[in-house]
Amino acid sequence: MVSKKANKKKSPGQGKAKASLKKSENQGKLKAEPKQDEQKKIPSQVAQKTTPEEKRKILIVDDEPNVRKLLRTVLTKKFTVLEAEDGSQAVNIASTEKPDLILMDIMMPNMDGYTSCYALKSEPSTKSIPVVMLTAIDLRLNLQLSKEMGADGYITKPFNSRDLLENIAHFLAPA
Repeated sequence: MVSKKANKKKSPGQGKAKASLKKSENQGKLKAEPKQDEQKKIPSQVAQKTTPEEKRKILIVDDEPNVRKLLRTVLTKKFTVLEAEDGSQAVNIASTEKPDLILMDIMMPNMDGYTSCYALKSEPSTKSIPVVMLTAIDLRLNLQLSKEMGADGYITKPFNSRDLLENIAHFLAPA
């Protein structure tokens, strides 16, 4: 269980994204790299589309309604947002809707984020969808386990909107 500091109250939209997992160009392996504090622009061809039909789809998977609401608020203007309350719903929605990216909490009821990430990466129809773990757990062991389950990225809560959008842009950028 994560404790909250009494003297510092941060909403889930504040803070910095801690690390993302990037594929090494030489060996195809995932590597955790800290995010830099430099300002970057989100590529307009990735995030901004002119009509709702052209928007990229992002699946938000979190059992906390307030976190889903915050993410929906941040993402709705630029993306079509799908939501799931647990990992089993995420697997079902991803199989039918084929989102362009999945933001997945780790600790959830019914099916946790690790198990659902592994299930998605094991299924041919969903294995190419980037899965970014979005969690309050900021431990190296959890980062390593996320990589082993097939996660493409790892962002810790609390996060700020700019860092979140930069990470999304990275995973949705054309190859």
